[in-house]
Amino acid sequence: MKIGRFIRRAVRAIVPPTVFLGIAVYFGWNATQGDHGMKAYQQQLLLLDQAKQAQQDASAEQIAWKRRVNGLREQSLDNDTLDERARAMLNLADKNDIVVPYDRHDPLY
Repeated sequence: MKIGRFIRRAVRAIVPPTVFLGIAVYFGWNATQGDHGMKAYQQQLLLLDQAKQAQQDASAEQIAWKRRVNGLREQSLDNDTLDERARAMLNLADKNDIVVPYDRHDPLY
């Protein structure tokens, strides 16, 4: 009888703190290592920084393309530059142009 009472007292003294300690360890581990813990939060912050950098790169590329497209509008085309580029690409010259031949090995500038 005394042994049974001793075991019950020991169980009542040990089990509740052990259960609460186990619950505290479980929640503590999940707070640091779990899917929604501090480690996952740091990974999400890293992904956010990468996404912001990608957005800035895309915005810069979009601005560059807008500048190129705006340069092709009829109001902003420079006729002399357009004529010069067309002649260079087609390898043509006007009859009033002065053509100066140069050697392959001579630098142009």
